[in-house]
Amino acid sequence: MSATPAMSEQVLIRLARKCDAASIAGVRIDAWRASYRGLVPDSYLDHLKPEESVKLWEQVLEASSDAACTFVAESGGEIIGFASGMTLAEARFGCDAELTAICVLPDEQRRGLGKRLLANVAATLISAGATGLMAWVLSKNEGAGEFFESLGAERLYEQTFTWDDGSELDEIGFVWRQLKS
Repeated sequence: MSATPAMSEQVLIRLARKCDAASIAGVRIDAWRASYRGLVPDSYLDHLKPEESVKLWEQVLEASSDAACTFVAESGGEIIGFASGMTLAEARFGCDAELTAICVLPDEQRRGLGKRLLANVAATLISAGATGLMAWVLSKNEGAGEFFESLGAERLYEQTFTWDDGSELDEIGFVWRQLKS
């Protein structure tokens, strides 16, 4: 038996603040480069620029409310993961909310952080009146699909979309029809 507590016990989950934008951008880029290599064009991953992502996350965090939220996982003063969600103006596939992002640094994955982050987003969206949640995953990202299914999500819909460089990628919509935190 290990004397060290599990990583998820040492991690604080809290609402993100505007000053977290640079850390969130860094986590997103690191997580995407690790998780999406070979799934999206390498040229896209290789040219991700933190400064562009920081501006986007500052805007997202300024807009946070009960209807749009971002939570971070923080350990030792460092952000190691985040999740964002929002209610939808019009329901899609029977869902009135969407998980718009969830990223955990590669070395911190499989320790329960994603589940804790998702639970906080879900609770906030429920308080804003949401009853169903959807999330989109690249169809080749089997780990993410397995993660959502392990938390009770149902594979609902598959669609093709055009990536920035014109290539076509497939994604799967996962739903939780009876949203519970």
